[in-house]
Amino acid sequence: MTHDWLLVETLGAEPAVAATGRRPENLVPISGFLRRNPHVMAVLAAIGESVRSGQGLSTITPKNDRVIRTEVVTMTDGRVHGVHVWSGPPDQEPPERPIPGALTWNLTTGVATHTPESLVNGGHDPEVNPPVGRLFLDALPRRSLTAGEARLLAMVLNPEPGRAVVTTWAAADHTGAPITEGFVARSELHTVDDGSDEVICRAMNWRADPETPAPEVPAVEGTASQDTDELAGSDCHRLLVDIDNWRVLKWLDEPPLFLDRHARGRGDQTVHPDDAREMARMTMEFVDGYTSGVLRLRDVDGGWSPVRLMVHRVELDAETYVGVVTLRRA
Repeated sequence: MTHDWLLVETLGAEPAVAATGRRPENLVPISGFLRRNPHVMAVLAAIGESVRSGQGLSTITPKNDRVIRTEVVTMTDGRVHGVHVWSGPPDQEPPERPIPGALTWNLTTGVATHTPESLVNGGHDPEVNPPVGRLFLDALPRRSLTAGEARLLAMVLNPEPGRAVVTTWAAADHTGAPITEGFVARSELHTVDDGSDEVICRAMNWRADPETPAPEVPAVEGTASQDTDELAGSDCHRLLVDIDNWRVLKWLDEPPLFLDRHARGRGDQTVHPDDAREMARMTMEFVDGYTSGVLRLRDVDGGWSPVRLMVHRVELDAETYVGVVTLRRA
């Protein structure tokens, strides 16, 4: 077994390795990851006991030649999302481990609940940002999508249980220092008190190695991560929207300073009422994959600014589409 800590995700049918030390792994079943290790059964038993008890443990293998240590990664509701596991000689201390954080992301309501550890790993100050109620998509950096982020956003647009993704992204912490965040997520069905079903994404994050890219995953032909780069421009501002309701999913560039981005949240109109016909035309044209036009959008002064919009439909993941809006002041 590697002498790094293994971050094992325990929400699927079999415990799967999400990271070796700070390096992401593409959810490899641990029985396959340790297939040549003579202590694989003891490691699996230690993981299983940690999940059942919700506690870390230290145990010795039957031949007394290896120590197995575990630490659990637990959500605020008590659910264990994963187990950190290390094995080595009895006279050897494990290396310093990156502390993983647990979080849940309600894909039905769009709101995430964090633990203090997940906030720290995401670059936030847990004393300033309380570990509940943060909109998860706000944390994604302002740049074109990576393949892993595209699959993560596909989970939002098509919230089906059983999806899983491992990815990393570069960002900055609350002091402005550069960081790299590792992330593993799995969606599952959850029945709430009133009997209705919601899709919950349960996840873990950690501070990843900035020199190590996310694991390779099969690419979708003509993915948004490629197409959004082609739409970039020095005077353009790009964002992703849900094509069903025009909800903003993610800004790819810094938003223009003149636009009031919070108008919709206050219940104010974001498009001038006299432009309803133009917007309807654009919506109809968008069925074919592309449209453009000029709309007057709410600006920060309370008035209206004419903005030219070009909207392309691109594929985020298999059978999951998103609108890429490129806007500039008309």
